[in-house]
Amino acid sequence: EVPNTTIKLLLFPFSLEGEARIWLDKELPRSILTWEDLVSKFINQFFPPSKTTYLRNEITNFLQKSNETFNEAWEHFKDLLRQCPHHGFSELHQLDTFYNTLNPNDQDALDSAAGGNFLVKIPRECLSIIESKSKVRYSRSRVTDVRENANAPSLPSSHSNSFDL
Repeated sequence: EVPNTTIKLLLFPFSLEGEARIWLDKELPRSILTWEDLVSKFINQFFPPSKTTYLRNEITNFLQKSNETFNEAWEHFKDLLRQCPHHGFSELHQLDTFYNTLNPNDQDALDSAAGGNFLVKIPRECLSIIESKSKVRYSRSRVTDVRENANAPSLPSSHSNSFDL
């Protein structure tokens, strides 16, 4: 039986195009012997430490924008995760970061869908709840926020919508 890592190593070149393909073609023959070698060289080439640090900070400091629907926020957060596939954050950490930076209406909706505290669910259940909620084209909180903002007095400039992570 052929190990999965060997299969991945053999198939990887077929998944590349553009700059990544050129990079692999320039590698010396037999300079990549294992899947681990390939992953290490690929990450070092396309994700230098400064870029990784920047992308990890973007994920950690994610914040739902005031005009962003739940679905838009979820897509935005997933895009950040995709930009840094080696971010190293556990599923629980990712879910905690996402949940705690949502507006209160969206947090309440997740808690309601979870039948209590959203974050006490296992990650797989949390992801299922988020995916179900994100299928709704427009989050109700966006409509509510727009109506409230249209009729509400201006808030003092010292008001902050930031969350402590």
